Amino acid sequence: MSTDIRSIDTDTLLFFAGHQGALPFYTAFESKLYKLYPDAKKRVQKTQITFYNRHVFACISFLRIKRKAELPHPYLVVTLGLSYPLESDRVAVKTEVYPGRWTTHIVVGSVEEIDEELFDWVGQAYSFSEMK
Repeated sequence: MSTDIRSIDTDTLLFFAGHQGALPFYTAFESKLYKLYPDAKKRVQKTQITFYNRHVFACISFLRIKRKAELPHPYLVVTLGLSYPLESDRVAVKTEVYPGRWTTHIVVGSVEEIDEELFDWVGQAYSFSEMK
């Protein structure tokens, strides 16, 4: 029997120290991610939580990718590695880090934004990282 969400470990709770309001966004993201990609692995670092299969496909952080006044409170940033520049009003920043590899940052300010559209992009990032 599999669970939808893995228990929140101490490292993850420490990562959210000072950003507790964004923890529900993260738990919704993690729950959906593991439901769709149960083989995904997670690494909690000082500045981000990284999800990977063969390679990194998604990260969670608190990057300030917009002016503070433009960011919702609370918020978190979902960063995806894609093979193309994602065109959407939801994209805050996209950068071609090398030819054919785009890093895309999406600001999430509510649980409702952890939706089908976001996870379509997560799925594309997951598949892209599997092919590298």
